[in-house]
Amino acid sequence: MSKRVIGLSALLLIIALLGAQCPTPAGPTPMPTAESKMKVAFIYVGPVGDMGWSYAHDQGRKVMEKALPYVETTFVEAVPEGADAERVLRDLAQKGHKVIFATSFGYMDSVLAVAKDFPDVVFEHCTGYKTDKNVGIYDGRGYQGWYLAGIVAGKMTKKNVLGYVAPYPIPEVVRNMNAFTLGARSVNPQARVHMVWINAWFDPVKEREAAQALIDLGADVVARESDSAEPDKLCEEKGIYAIGYNSDSSALAPKAVLTSPIWDWSVFYTPCVKSVHDGTWKNTPYWGTMGDGIIKLAPFGPMVPDDVKALVEAKRKEIVAGTFDVFVGPIKDNTGQERVPAGKTMSDEEKLAFDWLVEGVVGEIPK
Repeated sequence: MSKRVIGLSALLLIIALLGAQCPTPAGPTPMPTAESKMKVAFIYVGPVGDMGWSYAHDQGRKVMEKALPYVETTFVEAVPEGADAERVLRDLAQKGHKVIFATSFGYMDSVLAVAKDFPDVVFEHCTGYKTDKNVGIYDGRGYQGWYLAGIVAGKMTKKNVLGYVAPYPIPEVVRNMNAFTLGARSVNPQARVHMVWINAWFDPVKEREAAQALIDLGADVVARESDSAEPDKLCEEKGIYAIGYNSDSSALAPKAVLTSPIWDWSVFYTPCVKSVHDGTWKNTPYWGTMGDGIIKLAPFGPMVPDDVKALVEAKRKEIVAGTFDVFVGPIKDNTGQERVPAGKTMSDEEKLAFDWLVEGVVGEIPK
């Protein structure tokens, strides 16, 4: 063999070896394969079978995963708020999840603590108010649905006594209960709302006991912001009406449930995860509206008359169009003091910090 051939062979070998060591020129990021899908995780405060808050979030997870074929999701249910939440969040981050959704208010401080140790992971916290470079917050204006549910309750009550099973005395719950009361009194100024605080999101025993206490007070419509359908089922047993929450619970108490404010969390989850995948995510707070479709009313029960449906639909259209705000004055608190003057609309900051009860609510916010 000639030296030229040997030299050419050696040169080709060197080029091949160098090519094996040099990186491929940069180009479009390839879509994840089945083996390398983007991992997204959710933690829930209740069981996904509760037909309540956690169930609604899990339905949103499923829709998002189906819409984004490059995503693989997992969830951990019934995670207590506190030290357990931090442990679960840390474990999910260590396992390579690129986006983690923490779906309860009490997870907020745990999210912030873990996020500092995982700057390349995006954390989204539902109903919170603290952010960081890699921590966003999201929620929907549930109070819009609660106002409409209040209209239904105000028209359907015969005793003018409404009940409200209230989980925790935090601004979110106070805001929704106030909206429910304002809606009821917009069509029935004699309506009063009694509440029982249960200090739990999901506790079927406490929820049923609270509903019974409200019925004992004379309530003939009981709404609940808690997560199980036990209050709804008790109302059916007692022959009165119920307002559900989170998802449509009418199948569990078809003779009682008038309607329910319900969530479609995929409205947020799908674009949020897509933005992380595309590299366009920002920690801009999201507070979705009825116009977005994140909050809506479940179908009316057959006992709701057409004139009530028409009232609700007319007001729904105003809310969606942005021509009506639930918290526009004049609004008094339940001590008679004017809190929102006529013509003034509460700011988002004021709504997010709600710590007083509107006229028509009977009772106080626990300290």
